Amino acid sequence: MPDKEQALPRGYILEGYRIERLIGGGGFSFVYLAYHIKTKTKVVIKEYFPHELMQRMPGGRIHPKSDDGNSSFQIGLKRFFNEGMALSKLKHPNIVNVSNFFRANNTVFMVMDFEQGRDLRWYIKRSKGRLSEKFLLSVFPPILGGLRELHVHNFLHLDIKPANILLRATGVPLLLDFGAVQKIQPGTRYKGVQTLTHGFASPEQYESGVMGPWSDIYSLSMTMRFCITGKAPIPSTERLKKDTQVLLTKSHGRKYSKHLLQAIDWASELDYERRPRNVDIFLEALTGGRDDMEGQKSRGWFG
Repeated sequence: MPDKEQALPRGYILEGYRIERLIGGGGFSFVYLAYHIKTKTKVVIKEYFPHELMQRMPGGRIHPKSDDGNSSFQIGLKRFFNEGMALSKLKHPNIVNVSNFFRANNTVFMVMDFEQGRDLRWYIKRSKGRLSEKFLLSVFPPILGGLRELHVHNFLHLDIKPANILLRATGVPLLLDFGAVQKIQPGTRYKGVQTLTHGFASPEQYESGVMGPWSDIYSLSMTMRFCITGKAPIPSTERLKKDTQVLLTKSHGRKYSKHLLQAIDWASELDYERRPRNVDIFLEALTGGRDDMEGQKSRGWFG
């Protein structure tokens, strides 16, 4: 959690929303529970706030700590605003709804629906991993459906992890947190401000490598691995130096279907060319619909 002293205080009025409390954040944001005064509903508001570059001023505005930082801030601000506006137009039952996006206090804010439920971290902690195959197949195929919607519009989520997958009170899973989303053409190299969660971020996110749906699929495979093992995944940067990650087909073959474990192992390949190239291919493998994964891996997807 970033410095709470820099967050907007309880009761602060912002464009018709009243801040209730700080509920999260990272290196580039604060996340608040808020109350929409007009509709009398709870919402979640994400504030673009790169902590290394900016500081809070009296009254709520944020200001660059230095002239050098202002240039980087403005680049990130424009991207966050433009992509947030585009995301607000996407509607899918397994993606959190972005209801508003606005400028204020020299930055931008994303307003999302407030959803009741628990994120995957709670389930992993409760079971110490060992979440059942039935549970996994009730959560991840719908999440992959939401992810497909992002990818069809050339968005990459780039921060898939247990904290960003919520199981609503109805049991319907929801993909959260678009703070790291980037809109890029698959296969292009991207270099810019990114939110990186060690253990879940793909190697190409660290190396400004070739980005695409395979980058999110890697993060999703690490999330599924965590659900099975109960152990935080090894950061991809460490794996690149010496890969000590054990194949799930070798460590958990007696407890889960072979095709499910093979699919997760396949999606966790360090070389992006050896991973499933899109959500549909991964989903087919995950649910047992593809028997030729070894052949596909050996041929690669890009040559």
